[in-house]
Amino acid sequence: MEDSSEARTALHRNKYPMVINDPVGDFLTRIRNAQLVRHDKLTLPSSKLKVEVAKALKLEGFITDYVIHEKKPQNELTVVLKYGPNREPAINGIKRESKPGLRRYVNVRDIPRVKGGMGVAILSTSKGVLVDHDARKQNVGGELIATVY
Repeated sequence: MEDSSEARTALHRNKYPMVINDPVGDFLTRIRNAQLVRHDKLTLPSSKLKVEVAKALKLEGFITDYVIHEKKPQNELTVVLKYGPNREPAINGIKRESKPGLRRYVNVRDIPRVKGGMGVAILSTSKGVLVDHDARKQNVGGELIATVY
């Protein structure tokens, strides 16, 4: 009886894909979970915003690399995680700030300094996805997507 139940569950999962209400939150959670179990890379559905967040993480040195795989119906994004010499994760903390139920917008004066400047805040601005110091340089605020340290 259990085998047919598992088969039904697998069939249901394939027929009805999981609905994700917060794709960026899911992306950050997958990174957090993959680093906890020391995976080298992770693959997930791609979007323009996820690619821009991955680009910001790479430029700030939190991940090694990211690759976009062209697939139908949706492209995939592979993120290569970064670890220290003793296999400690480069990301100690990653937190979704602006959520679908409560968006958080900040003025350039109110952009938070994460861990006294040791971390970064990732913002979606009118000039694209920027990290906190770039947003201050360009004098723009925006939606505070996440903080990473």
